[in-house]
Amino acid sequence: MSAIQAIFWDIGGVLLSNAWDHTQRLAALEHFRLDEEEFHSRHEMVVSSFERGKITLDEYLDRTVFYRNRPFTRDQFRDFMFSLSEPMPEVLTFARALADSGKFFMGTINNESRELNLHRIEKYGLRKIFRLFVSSCFVGLRKPESGIYRLAVEITQISPEECCFIDDRALNLECAAKLGMRTVQMQTLDQLREELEKLGVKQ
Repeated sequence: MSAIQAIFWDIGGVLLSNAWDHTQRLAALEHFRLDEEEFHSRHEMVVSSFERGKITLDEYLDRTVFYRNRPFTRDQFRDFMFSLSEPMPEVLTFARALADSGKFFMGTINNESRELNLHRIEKYGLRKIFRLFVSSCFVGLRKPESGIYRLAVEITQISPEECCFIDDRALNLECAAKLGMRTVQMQTLDQLREELEKLGVKQ
């Protein structure tokens, strides 16, 4: 079995809370008293373009929220979206320790819109941990499409068998595994450590 040379991490649900997933959207709808069915029908029509970086956050909000007058401002809604992100401090500390060991190439593979992704990278110091961000908004591909995993491997020129991908969703891991990557489904930090150790990954 090849030794692990690179570790790729999902961000939302692994290192941080999700950025703009179902739970976060519901919180915003309740806070701003928006119609859930109406919002989600519009959201589903544009979310792929939003996460692929094809439309900006302002364009997304134009199509999902501000297509009519609202009793709140765009800045208020945007600030609330950003405020929903929370860190998973112990997992971040573990990832930072692996990066500091110098033993592994550290990168991310995640689905996020550009503005939220950049905000989270900056706020939580992710540039200090990861050397490469294969984010859907930067590369125009989304998990679980096989192309996003292949791109990460081709950019780093590390064979799939020498790469480990960590995600909290089974489908995303299945597609990475089909390419040949080793995978770990994130549940708890202790479980993550244990499974990585089985693959020879230690601080």
